[in-house]
Amino acid sequence: MAEQAKDEWRIEAVDLDGYLERIGHPAVAGPSAAVLRSLHEAHVQAIPFENIDVALGQHPGIELATIYDKLVRRRRGGYCFEHALLFAAVLEQLGFDVERRMARVQPDGSGYRTHMMLRVRADGADYLADVGFGAGVLSPMPFEDGAVVDQAGWRHRLVRRGPLWNLERAGTDGWEVLHASDEQPQRFADYEVAHHYVATHPHSPFIGKPVVFRLAPGVSRKLVGDELTVLRPSGEPEVTKVAPEQLADVLAGLDLALSEGELDELRKLLGTSADSSLT
Repeated sequence: MAEQAKDEWRIEAVDLDGYLERIGHPAVAGPSAAVLRSLHEAHVQAIPFENIDVALGQHPGIELATIYDKLVRRRRGGYCFEHALLFAAVLEQLGFDVERRMARVQPDGSGYRTHMMLRVRADGADYLADVGFGAGVLSPMPFEDGAVVDQAGWRHRLVRRGPLWNLERAGTDGWEVLHASDEQPQRFADYEVAHHYVATHPHSPFIGKPVVFRLAPGVSRKLVGDELTVLRPSGEPEVTKVAPEQLADVLAGLDLALSEGELDELRKLLGTSADSSLT
C-alpha cells in the first residue's frame, strides 16, 4: 500500500539537475535541515507564484511531468499545487521524508481548504515547507507550538490549536491567521479536486484576473488585477495602477515572460475587469 501511494506522485518526472539549475542552487549531497532551508529559499526566490494559465482558462493540469515542463523547462511560475508537488518530488529524490498536506486559507473567515503545503522531516525534526504560499513563506517553519521565524522581514509563527496547526503573521493588531492545517496526508486525487475548484469555480480568487507574487528579503511584490503593490516591513504599501500597455514590463519585473498572445489576452482581461468595476 505504501509503495502504491508513493507511485502516484511520479517523482521520476523531475530531473534533479534541471531543477537545481532552474533555482540557481548547487548540487546537493543529501537531506539535512540546512539543505531544506537553502532549497526552500532558492525555490521561492527563483520561481514566481502566478495564476496566468488559470486566469486565461488554459491551465494544463497538475500532473508532475506537466508541472516540470512548465516551471522548469519553460521557466514559468505556478500556484500552490504546482510549486508544492514539484518541491515534494525534489525532496523525496534527495532522501527527505515528506508528507503532502492541505490547509484552509483564512480559516477565521470564509477561506477554502485548498492550499497545498508539506511536512518535511530533517535532522530528526518536522518542518512546514510552504513554497507555494504566494508572497509569504521564504524559509521552512519548525512544527513546534509557538515557533517564530522571520520570513523575509515579517514575523511568522506556528501555533497548535487542538488538531490544527495555525500559520500566523504578526501585524499591527496582533497575530493574523493565514492558514490552518491538520496532519492528514493527502492523495493526488485530493489535489486534483482542489485544483479543479480553484482553477474553474467563479468564486475562486484566481479567476478572471492575473495574480503574481514575488518575495525576497525585505520586499514583497504582488500584482493582483491591475494593481501592483510593493510592501516592505517598515513602510506603507506602495500601490500603482498598471495600464494594459504597461503589463509586459511589469510582468518582466516580476520575472515572468509571456507570449504576445497571452499578453494580448491578459490585456483584454484587465480591460474587461476595469469596465465591470464601473457598473
